[in-house]
Amino acid sequence: MKERSKLLTIGQFASLHGINKKTLMWYDEIGLFGPAAVNPENGYRYYSYHQSSILETILLLRELDVSITEIQNFMKNRSAVNMKSLLEEKIVELDLQLAHMQAVRKTLSNYRQNMDTILTMDLSEIGVVEKEESCLVTVDIDRDSSFEKKVELITERTSRLNLGRLHNAYYGAMIPVTSLKNGDFEDYTKLFIEVPFLKQKEGVHIQPKGKYIRAFYKGSWDGLSLCYRKILRFAETKGIALSGYSYEKGINETVIDRIEDYITQIEIPFEFVSI
Repeated sequence: MKERSKLLTIGQFASLHGINKKTLMWYDEIGLFGPAAVNPENGYRYYSYHQSSILETILLLRELDVSITEIQNFMKNRSAVNMKSLLEEKIVELDLQLAHMQAVRKTLSNYRQNMDTILTMDLSEIGVVEKEESCLVTVDIDRDSSFEKKVELITERTSRLNLGRLHNAYYGAMIPVTSLKNGDFEDYTKLFIEVPFLKQKEGVHIQPKGKYIRAFYKGSWDGLSLCYRKILRFAETKGIALSGYSYEKGINETVIDRIEDYITQIEIPFEFVSI
């Protein structure tokens, strides 16, 4: 086609590729992409049809957030090998961005679900829920552990996980069911961080899949014993045997200012007692 040999003005060439002609002028100034010809009398730039594929490659790389410096280096050494390497690098970066956005969405969904629970829950009700297995990163404590020591332990464990701000992790405490049955409602033996999709399962506590009693308590932690006594009575009347640990965590810390409004969720695994 004869038309392909004709030169286009900078405005025509820019319109053909859906960009501003100032972009072409800038590419020329930095030595990234120049015109096929320049009118020596007026300095007007002209481009050929055959330059379109080169410009589209540059625009594609810019769309992929490839830096100008990287594109300049590639344009000086254009080859299938270099293009493949550059694209593979950007695919890895994109996968990381997608994973981050999925984490953002999951975090938002979980917070929204917590808010739904807070707005609709009946604090006086003890319910039964089915839970999937989850991984808990734990630190050991005892009743002699000071608050400062507990903070130090959990902070150190969290920092080693490199969770970031959108880690979608939950913090809580664990009491052995044997202690609850003995009336010791303050025998906390572990603090935990629940981390969904934890890759490393060695050295973590597995919260087992199965049926759980779930109850809520509103108020300062000093009154949790009342809730535990209520749970034990519930279990006895329903003929179920509690096992393992009680898992406590706060579910409304982000929307309250007073400890009196704090809501603790308690979950304890159980089995029905055969008669």
